[in-house]
Amino acid sequence: MDVASINTRLGRVASADSRELDRVCEEVAAELIDADVEPPFRVPSADFVTDPWLICADRYWRRRLLHQPTVEVAACCARWLHDHTDPPVRPSARPDIIEKWSLGYAFITKDTVESRHDLTLATGRIVETFQGSTDICYFATLYHAGKLRANFWFDELHQFLESSLLAVAAGQHRDDPLFTGLRAFAAFGSRTITTSHALELLGTAWSAAPRPRAVVDVCLNALWAAPPFPGQGEQLRRHSAEAVAEYPDDHLFRFRLASGQRMCGDYTDALATIDTALRLLPAIGARISHELLQGQYLRERATILEGLDRAAWSSDQQTRWRDQDTANRDLRRTLQTSAIRAVELVTVFTAAIAFAVGSLQITLTGTLPLRDRALLLVLLGAGLLLFALLTVAGAWIITGRHHSDPRTTPPDPGGTQR
Repeated sequence: MDVASINTRLGRVASADSRELDRVCEEVAAELIDADVEPPFRVPSADFVTDPWLICADRYWRRRLLHQPTVEVAACCARWLHDHTDPPVRPSARPDIIEKWSLGYAFITKDTVESRHDLTLATGRIVETFQGSTDICYFATLYHAGKLRANFWFDELHQFLESSLLAVAAGQHRDDPLFTGLRAFAAFGSRTITTSHALELLGTAWSAAPRPRAVVDVCLNALWAAPPFPGQGEQLRRHSAEAVAEYPDDHLFRFRLASGQRMCGDYTDALATIDTALRLLPAIGARISHELLQGQYLRERATILEGLDRAAWSSDQQTRWRDQDTANRDLRRTLQTSAIRAVELVTVFTAAIAFAVGSLQITLTGTLPLRDRALLLVLLGAGLLLFALLTVAGAWIITGRHHSDPRTTPPDPGGTQR
């Protein structure tokens, strides 16, 4: 293919609108795929928004990896990137592209994970073909690890990063923050690794200086995808807030923040945050990625709305329970008082009848002197009075009024009166 013609076409759309730029880059990438030719131009920057050469190369390798999603093709991509970027012009361009390409291509090809046997054979060919280049092996390692991460295969990812030949061949890159972040992701999801160790790995990756965006993304993804652990929501909310402060226009970090806020029960703030993430989500470029992210964000929004409804329902139920508990206490107090009053009334009435009947018998019959009859009446009255007092006191004891006054005793924490 004519390199000059390609450069002319790409240069012509450098100042065009985003849709035209995307269309031309896709056309050139498709032509290069059809001609079985790798992009013959150099990449001057890491600007994925306006640099037509980088966008075209991205579309080319995206198409090629979708057709052949293997670590060997990923290694070829790494070698091309090494040969076609200009470190003297932009020293940080290559690492930015490596991280974005390796993990991005892994995500779109996550349904094609190579077996351990195929991976071992491919590693041997990569090491031999590219003379053990640690940079190329590192890119291929990130690509395969990215697939395992996208599928949430935590234990497989841990085993791959710790002991696979391809990961070992990455050499000094094993100490890179992104590699450590992927180890933290595997540790959080693994059932055999402690949460404290995972948090330690996360802290190491998070505190790296400089801290690339890919590292932030992997760390937040690790906290979000981990099985529940104490303090998970607060950890995700705090780290996501830092990420949003550093990257205020990043919709993915807003989504992570909304998830953390929801886990902490801050549903109102979470709803505002997820709405911001949806607004920031660009509706250009690869439609598949846009639709996948939008669907994920909308599901999170639905979960937040359910949380708001549950919180409102719970508040309403608590109010009803408090009102019902107050009504129950009032009813119980009324019943207690009524029962005691009834016992008192019946006792007094019974004692009065008994005294009246007894006094009549004493005064109207017999031959006792008046003084003796008066004494008998006093004794009868005292006995009946004692009977009445004992009966009333017994009623008070049975109903528990000698322990506490229901009007002043607060309800127990469970909402019931003992």
